[in-house]
Amino acid sequence: MTAIVDYGAGNIFSVKNALDHLGIESKLTSEVSELEAADRIILPGVGAFPAAMEMLRKSGLVDTIKAQAKVKPLLGICLGMQLLFDRSYEFEECEGLGLIGGHVDRIDDPGLVIPHMGWNKLVYNHSCPLFDGLDESYVYFVHSYKAFTDDSSLYAYCEYGSRVAAVVGDGKFVYGCQFHPEKSGSAGLKMLSNFCAL
Repeated sequence: MTAIVDYGAGNIFSVKNALDHLGIESKLTSEVSELEAADRIILPGVGAFPAAMEMLRKSGLVDTIKAQAKVKPLLGICLGMQLLFDRSYEFEECEGLGLIGGHVDRIDDPGLVIPHMGWNKLVYNHSCPLFDGLDESYVYFVHSYKAFTDDSSLYAYCEYGSRVAAVVGDGKFVYGCQFHPEKSGSAGLKMLSNFCAL
């Protein structure tokens, strides 16, 4: 079973609907016991980093997510991906989950429209099980902040003024997608399916 973390931070129902469409058993939950019992965990999110971290802390889920990320697959989506990093500078410096080394800051390339919104081509940087069965892929982004991380953690990126981290990971159980796979057509659904087969 795939647990979708329900901590009040947006797009959980679109993720649930995508998994239902794929015929994948999933559950929206904020219960520690259900996250511990799940085969894998998805951490969604839209909105601001500090508010999302505060909601996770109030839900008592920070330690559980960190612990489960050491033993089973975890996928962060959009803001959920950004929460995987050490810290963010959205509005204020804020500590993240620290599951992937790096930080999150505003997209500040001159002349770009912010938020970055629309379809972009993925450039594969390292092999990753999420990419199994995929060739050229376009995926859907909506965000104003991006992650900065080591090349070893950058599995795929897109070009929007400069490189934008699109898929990241820790080389073990943790993955993150800056884009919305649940809104990215067949390529996004394939990535969700691949994740749920881990």
